[in-house]
Amino acid sequence: MPEMTTSSPLPHADDADSDRLKALLERAATGRESQAWSDLWTELYHNGSLDVAHPLLLHTLADMAEADKAGVAASALHLAGALLVQADQRYETRNLRHQYAPEVARLLDAANRWRQVTADRNDYCYLLEAVLNLEGDVHWAEGLVWGVVSEEYELECPDPDGCASLWVILGERGFFSTAEDYALSDDVETSPLHPADPRALEGLGRRLYDLALADGHEEVARVLTYAFGEATCPECQQRFSVVGQVVTSSESSSPA
Repeated sequence: MPEMTTSSPLPHADDADSDRLKALLERAATGRESQAWSDLWTELYHNGSLDVAHPLLLHTLADMAEADKAGVAASALHLAGALLVQADQRYETRNLRHQYAPEVARLLDAANRWRQVTADRNDYCYLLEAVLNLEGDVHWAEGLVWGVVSEEYELECPDPDGCASLWVILGERGFFSTAEDYALSDDVETSPLHPADPRALEGLGRRLYDLALADGHEEVARVLTYAFGEATCPECQQRFSVVGQVVTSSESSSPA
């Protein structure tokens, strides 16, 4: 796919589309209309019927993120981060980030401020995802955070002979891997997970673990040691990196 030009990452919307985008943003900013956020996701992220490069979009989302409505700020940060990552992947450039660098910087500052004061576990995890998406250095933050929030990953065994899909469970139900549908029966074969030693964590794992501890989310930090640890395939007994398979899964589902 050809790269975008630096002057216009995507074709600009016509006046009718601009008016629709403005109206949706105004509704979303009130914090009273969840449907407005659903419509924004549909028209910007899923269908692409509204222009992500419209000059109003990231500027307005940054304004929302800097305001004092926690729910609106979180929604704005989540959407902005996802749109930037999608643009990076779809067009294989970072032009949208470069074109709106001041707005991206404002969004990132706001995400880090909200991260430090957010008490809810899942809201905190989504803010970590937003921080990573806004930074743009990894494109699999959504896959990583999804498993921490839902307390499970559905992954493929890395064995080239092709074992069946397996589940990596991390949370209240325990910390194990299984190739069977554990939700339908308590009598399934499981293999315990092998968490990373916090003292041996490096790179992103080290950073996220330290942030979670510093922000008072010890349980999130603990779960991250399993996400950055290893699991065992119950069928072939191959031991593998959980986050490594999360990355593989995320890359295979990225836009072509």
